[in-house]
Amino acid sequence: MSEILVNVGKRIREIRKARGLSQTALAEKCGFTFSYIGGVERAEKNISLLNLEKIADGLGVGVHQFFMYSYQYEQLTANETTIKEIISLLIDQDSHSIEMVKNIVAEVLKNQRK
Repeated sequence: MSEILVNVGKRIREIRKARGLSQTALAEKCGFTFSYIGGVERAEKNISLLNLEKIADGLGVGVHQFFMYSYQYEQLTANETTIKEIISLLIDQDSHSIEMVKNIVAEVLKNQRK
């Protein structure tokens, strides 16, 4: 299996899950079958650039996001994985929404210290 297919597939799965989408829901948005999406995520399909673009559109991200993976992916702690998922959720939000989330998190953490 090609390392790039594995890493891109993992990244697609990561973004899909962060968006709260099932394979079926993403497939419907892209015009694919859920088994095709599963095959891409498991690196069983050699995805074309056109299909990669359709998946990016379905996820609401740029194609470049699929190539922003860490070679230390498997070594992430549970907290690091959760933080990456939070960042994926926030990446396409406007500055007002991001500021609001920051304030909420700061308030929650401040209240935990009391």
